[in-house]
Amino acid sequence: MPLDFEALSSWDFEEIQQTLTERDTILYALGLGFGEDPADKKELAFVYEDGLKAVPSMAVTMGYPGFWLRNPKTGVNWQKVLHGEQWLDIYKPLPVKGNIVGRTKIDFMSDKGEGKGAVIYQSREIFDADSGEKLARAAMSAFCRGDGGFGGENRPGPAPAVLPEREPDHICDIETLPRQALIYRLSGDYNPLHADPDVARSVGFDRPILHGLATYGLAARAILKTLLDYDAARLVGLDVRFSAPVYPGETVRFEIWEEAGEARFRASIPQRGVVVLNNGAARLA
Repeated sequence: MPLDFEALSSWDFEEIQQTLTERDTILYALGLGFGEDPADKKELAFVYEDGLKAVPSMAVTMGYPGFWLRNPKTGVNWQKVLHGEQWLDIYKPLPVKGNIVGRTKIDFMSDKGEGKGAVIYQSREIFDADSGEKLARAAMSAFCRGDGGFGGENRPGPAPAVLPEREPDHICDIETLPRQALIYRLSGDYNPLHADPDVARSVGFDRPILHGLATYGLAARAILKTLLDYDAARLVGLDVRFSAPVYPGETVRFEIWEEAGEARFRASIPQRGVVVLNNGAARLA
């Protein structure tokens, strides 16, 4: 059954007001494994209140409207929705506490045809509620595998970043904890797929998988560590295409290429020979 195009075309998102605390900022970083070495002061800066810094990718959790596609009025078969791509532009270094406003909208929908699914492209502008300054813009595509054939146009999305054909300039391996998803979900994504083994098995996974946006946050961590000496203000954009899930406890390998003004990257699980993030681009100041 296809999605309800008319309902989605006029979908009214409530403005999300969020009170961001230092605890939220620390918890997000812990969900990405920062502080793995408690003697590493550069990583400690993201998980300790004395001189605390925000991980730039935290913007994707700010002013978040929740998993709204689960609303029956959308007509979407939410159990078959996959996070396809994520884009992020950061205009100012993120605050570690304060009042945040998020304003979400649907940009457009693409009908791949009956039996082929549909893609919903949405974006969210994130503001400092006190100053009115725009902090970031987060956008994503949701691949709705069970909702093609609603009669819409098959519109292409943004072109993915192209990876160089040469060998990568850097390799960065990041180990995840078996309980990584249980920590990351405390930053606001409580989808039981990432916690409940029965739910995971019901949709074809052996066990709960790591949140896609947690893997995305690992990419930010890899770029900060490998190229930026943990200078968070220099990471001003991060785009990826999701290609496969990560299981908590696995080691994620990032292959990174330095390009003019940015980095290109992909991530894989060497033990399984699977690419989990592809066509990655990090914009650097």
